[in-house]
Amino acid sequence: MEIEVKIDDSLTCPKIIILTNKMTAEIKQLIEKLSSADPQVLCGFQGETLAILDQNTIIRIYTASGKVYATTESGEYLLRLRLYELENRLDKNSFVRISNSEIVNLKKVLSFDLSFAGTICVSLSDGTSSYVSRRYVNKIKKILGI
Repeated sequence: MEIEVKIDDSLTCPKIIILTNKMTAEIKQLIEKLSSADPQVLCGFQGETLAILDQNTIIRIYTASGKVYATTESGEYLLRLRLYELENRLDKNSFVRISNSEIVNLKKVLSFDLSFAGTICVSLSDGTSSYVSRRYVNKIKKILGI
Protein backbone atom coordinates (compact mmCIF):
# COMPACT_ATOMS: atom_id res chain seq x y z
CA MET A 1 0.00 0.00 0.00
CA GLU A 2 1.32 3.42 -0.93
CA ILE A 3 0.62 6.45 1.24
CA GLU A 4 0.86 9.97 -0.09
CA VAL A 5 0.25 13.22 1.82
CA LYS A 6 -0.23 16.57 0.04
CA ILE A 7 -0.33 19.86 1.92
CA ASP A 8 -2.86 22.32 0.48
CA ASP A 9 -3.32 25.63 2.32
CA SER A 10 -6.68 26.25 0.60
CA LEU A 11 -8.36 23.31 2.38
CA THR A 12 -10.28 23.98 5.59
CA CYS A 13 -10.44 20.33 6.72
CA PRO A 14 -8.54 17.17 5.82
CA LYS A 15 -9.75 15.19 2.80
CA ILE A 16 -8.87 11.53 2.27
CA ILE A 17 -9.05 9.90 -1.17
CA ILE A 18 -8.47 6.18 -1.60
CA LEU A 19 -7.45 5.05 -5.09
CA THR A 20 -7.67 1.30 -5.68
CA ASN A 21 -8.38 -1.20 -8.45
CA LYS A 22 -10.84 -3.19 -6.28
CA MET A 23 -12.47 -3.16 -2.86
CA THR A 24 -10.58 -5.42 -0.45
CA ALA A 25 -11.00 -6.33 3.20
CA GLU A 26 -7.97 -4.15 3.98
CA ILE A 27 -9.58 -1.13 2.27
CA LYS A 28 -12.90 -1.74 4.07
CA GLN A 29 -11.08 -1.95 7.39
CA LEU A 30 -9.21 1.28 6.64
CA ILE A 31 -12.44 3.09 5.72
CA GLU A 32 -14.11 1.79 8.87
CA LYS A 33 -11.22 2.95 11.01
CA LEU A 34 -11.06 6.39 9.39
CA SER A 35 -14.79 6.99 9.58
CA SER A 36 -15.19 5.82 13.17
CA ALA A 37 -16.36 8.82 15.17
CA ASP A 38 -16.29 7.06 18.52
CA PRO A 39 -13.02 7.29 20.40
CA GLN A 40 -11.77 3.81 21.23
CA VAL A 41 -11.00 4.45 24.88
CA LEU A 42 -10.62 1.60 27.34
CA CYS A 43 -11.35 2.17 31.01
CA GLY A 44 -10.46 -0.17 33.83
CA PHE A 45 -11.13 -0.27 37.55
CA GLN A 46 -8.65 -0.88 40.36
CA GLY A 47 -10.85 -0.91 43.43
CA GLU A 48 -12.86 2.33 43.31
CA THR A 49 -10.41 4.05 40.95
CA LEU A 50 -11.21 4.32 37.24
CA ALA A 51 -8.23 4.57 34.90
CA ILE A 52 -8.00 5.15 31.17
CA LEU A 53 -5.84 2.37 29.76
CA ASP A 54 -3.27 2.97 27.05
CA GLN A 55 -3.47 0.08 24.59
CA ASN A 56 0.33 0.06 24.28
CA THR A 57 0.66 -0.90 27.96
CA ILE A 58 -1.85 -3.76 27.87
CA ILE A 59 -0.18 -7.18 27.98
CA ARG A 60 -3.25 -9.41 27.96
CA ILE A 61 -7.00 -9.35 28.50
CA TYR A 62 -8.67 -12.42 29.95
CA THR A 63 -11.79 -13.69 31.65
CA ALA A 64 -11.90 -15.32 35.07
CA SER A 65 -14.93 -16.08 37.25
CA GLY A 66 -17.23 -14.37 34.77
CA LYS A 67 -15.30 -11.07 34.85
CA VAL A 68 -12.94 -9.51 32.31
CA TYR A 69 -9.48 -8.30 33.40
CA ALA A 70 -6.69 -6.43 31.65
CA THR A 71 -3.10 -7.01 32.72
CA THR A 72 -0.96 -3.94 32.07
CA GLU A 73 2.56 -2.85 32.90
CA SER A 74 1.16 -0.97 35.90
CA GLY A 75 -1.15 -3.65 37.29
CA GLU A 76 -4.42 -5.47 36.75
CA TYR A 77 -7.72 -3.77 35.95
CA LEU A 78 -11.33 -4.94 35.94
CA LEU A 79 -13.08 -4.11 32.65
CA ARG A 80 -16.80 -3.70 32.09
CA LEU A 81 -16.80 -4.85 28.47
CA ARG A 82 -17.04 -8.34 27.03
CA LEU A 83 -14.15 -9.85 25.08
CA TYR A 84 -15.91 -9.53 21.72
CA GLU A 85 -16.54 -5.81 22.42
CA LEU A 86 -12.89 -5.36 23.32
CA GLU A 87 -11.80 -7.10 20.12
CA ASN A 88 -13.66 -4.42 18.17
CA ARG A 89 -12.02 -1.60 20.14
CA LEU A 90 -8.46 -2.91 20.17
CA ASP A 91 -5.89 -2.32 17.43
CA LYS A 92 -6.21 -5.34 15.14
CA ASN A 93 -2.53 -5.09 14.19
CA SER A 94 -1.42 -5.51 17.82
CA PHE A 95 -4.03 -7.67 19.55
CA VAL A 96 -5.04 -11.23 18.74
CA ARG A 97 -7.46 -13.62 20.35
CA ILE A 98 -5.76 -16.86 21.42
CA SER A 99 -8.72 -18.57 23.09
CA ASN A 100 -12.36 -18.04 23.98
CA SER A 101 -11.19 -16.39 27.18
CA GLU A 102 -8.03 -14.46 26.25
CA ILE A 103 -6.64 -11.75 23.96
CA VAL A 104 -2.91 -10.93 23.92
CA ASN A 105 -0.91 -7.95 22.72
CA LEU A 106 1.52 -9.26 20.08
CA LYS A 107 3.94 -6.45 20.96
CA LYS A 108 4.20 -7.90 24.49
CA VAL A 109 4.84 -11.50 23.39
CA LEU A 110 8.38 -12.69 24.04
CA SER A 111 8.08 -16.05 22.28
CA PHE A 112 5.82 -18.75 20.91
CA ASP A 113 6.74 -22.32 21.87
CA LEU A 114 5.52 -24.72 19.20
CA SER A 115 6.96 -27.85 20.85
CA PHE A 116 3.66 -28.81 22.48
CA ALA A 117 1.60 -31.18 20.33
CA GLY A 118 -1.47 -29.44 18.93
CA THR A 119 -1.09 -26.18 20.85
CA ILE A 120 1.20 -23.17 21.20
CA CYS A 121 2.61 -21.77 24.45
CA VAL A 122 2.83 -17.96 24.52
CA SER A 123 5.41 -16.31 26.80
CA LEU A 124 4.50 -12.73 27.70
CA SER A 125 6.64 -9.78 28.79
CA ASP A 126 5.31 -9.87 32.37
CA GLY A 127 6.69 -13.38 32.86
CA THR A 128 3.39 -15.22 32.47
CA SER A 129 2.62 -17.93 29.96
CA SER A 130 -0.60 -18.79 28.24
CA TYR A 131 -1.74 -21.31 25.67
CA VAL A 132 -3.38 -20.89 22.29
CA SER A 133 -6.45 -23.10 22.15
CA ARG A 134 -6.68 -25.57 19.27
CA ARG A 135 -9.46 -23.50 17.72
CA TYR A 136 -7.10 -20.50 17.29
CA VAL A 137 -3.84 -22.32 16.37
CA ASN A 138 -4.32 -21.91 12.60
CA LYS A 139 -5.11 -18.21 13.01
CA ILE A 140 -1.92 -17.66 15.05
CA LYS A 141 0.18 -19.64 12.57
CA LYS A 142 -1.20 -17.50 9.74
CA ILE A 143 -0.32 -14.31 11.63
CA LEU A 144 3.19 -15.64 12.28
CA GLY A 145 3.58 -16.74 8.68
CA ILE A 146 4.20 -20.41 9.47
